[in-house]
Amino acid sequence: MKIKDSVALVTGANRGLGRAFAAALLAGGARKVYAAARDPASVTLAGVTPVQLDVTNAQQAAALARELGDVSLLINNAGILRGTGLLEAGSVEAARAEMETHFFGPLQLSQAFAPVLARNGGGAILNILSVLSWISMPGASTYCASKAAEWSLTNGLRNELRAQGTQVVGLHVGYMDTDMVRGVDAAKSAPEDVVRQAFAVLESGGYEVLADEISRQVRQGLSAEPAVYAGS
Repeated sequence: MKIKDSVALVTGANRGLGRAFAAALLAGGARKVYAAARDPASVTLAGVTPVQLDVTNAQQAAALARELGDVSLLINNAGILRGTGLLEAGSVEAARAEMETHFFGPLQLSQAFAPVLARNGGGAILNILSVLSWISMPGASTYCASKAAEWSLTNGLRNELRAQGTQVVGLHVGYMDTDMVRGVDAAKSAPEDVVRQAFAVLESGGYEVLADEISRQVRQGLSAEPAVYAGS
């Protein structure tokens, strides 16, 4: 996968990491960048093509795939964070909303765009995951569960799309300097640095981006004893 001359669709591209991806695609010589958001008027980055998309709407995903037949790179970035523990009031509703956005949304978009990518030489899908794909954090357990499901989805898509030459990459990162975690007092990665690492892995033919030190530590700790996901 090469960024130069690619045609990309970025979901959740109106702010934060999605906007950083769109800007870097333009700077890297992408031929066209479709910037998707529920409200396309909220996409203010010059040079992109705003498109309307609610990633939880399967009909919108299918219609967009029929319209955007030139896409060679799909970046599933749209995300929400309800900040809910599994046993808190409202946890089921929160979990459903986060699963719709983080699992069913990327699944529906990947199904819709897989034939498009195949026609355009294979291309790539980049799913924005989290270090919380591997561990569960109190107060955000429903979010963690949805990201774990998206990690499994990413691995399954990689297996099923390999035959058509589509590269599937998962990006794991901890806190980033975005609106989603603006109130969290912790070290945060710059979105632009995360994007730079993601594109380096894409262009090298890799399958996994570990974009910060905590992601690298947790990844290594999956095989520790006790495993990092067992908690303490």
